[in-house]
Amino acid sequence: MATVMYRRMLDEELPAPAPGRWQDQLVSYQCVLRRALLRYRDGAKVYSGARFTGTDHAPGLEAHLRTMTDAGFTLRQSVRAGTTANAYTMGFVTEEQGVQPMPDERREGYDVAERAARMRRYPLVAAAGAEIFGAYDERFEDGLWILVAGMEVRYGVS
Repeated sequence: MATVMYRRMLDEELPAPAPGRWQDQLVSYQCVLRRALLRYRDGAKVYSGARFTGTDHAPGLEAHLRTMTDAGFTLRQSVRAGTTANAYTMGFVTEEQGVQPMPDERREGYDVAERAARMRRYPLVAAAGAEIFGAYDERFEDGLWILVAGMEVRYGVS
């Protein structure tokens, strides 16, 4: 199933990153991956840890690793940066789909106003509900850019 999901994802046009911009490539790919996973109920759980049965992923992975090593990362750092970004995407989408199994569906018990009323003795917690259980697009991309900033600092590559 993961192989089929990946092949369908490849059919979606990946945004072209700016030349030499590993940051844009990494963020763009993860955004496309998230959109692809959200098309399936439990998409991240199905895709996560799956073994691909073909080599469809090899050209994209080769291009990613080439962009990263050309930017100054070692192969090891390139792999760690990419797998960290993938783990973030899988975890984020798993949590997102726990609240919204499909984009137009919300699970019972995740009403932000009801939560705020229950948490009224804790005003910051009550107010945080809208951010915790919503704004997924913005939160996802913001988190990716936080990861990118950390990669730049950790590995000294900008």
